[in-house]
Amino acid sequence: MSAIRSRGNKSTELALIKLMRKEHVSGWTRNSKRLFGKPDFIFKSHRIAVFVDGCFWHGCRDIRKLPAANRIFWLKKIERNRTRDIEVNKMLKKQGWYVVRIWEHDLKHNKKRVVTRIIKAVSSAI
Repeated sequence: MSAIRSRGNKSTELALIKLMRKEHVSGWTRNSKRLFGKPDFIFKSHRIAVFVDGCFWHGCRDIRKLPAANRIFWLKKIERNRTRDIEVNKMLKKQGWYVVRIWEHDLKHNKKRVVTRIIKAVSSAI
């Protein structure tokens, strides 16, 4: 598995797109490569960066499923991802951005909560 390279979290991003369109949330763009940390979505005019974090890759506390093989590698990998997430949040906040992080399991099971968080962030930035 260590040879597998990330190509983004396309299925979760598409699920969030579908949800935002259903709830008429607009003003976002996808996969801004120019912004530090490469957020999955940005609301440029409101300076909001949205990340959709996969439960496995970002070490969700509620979902702890680690492969039995090469366990130490995966623990270190996930911890590096969590540390990087904290650094990205700090840097974006320092640059005047509001950061919203959404867990993959919330996107699947708490859609109303996810869309409410985004709408609240956008409306408070106006």
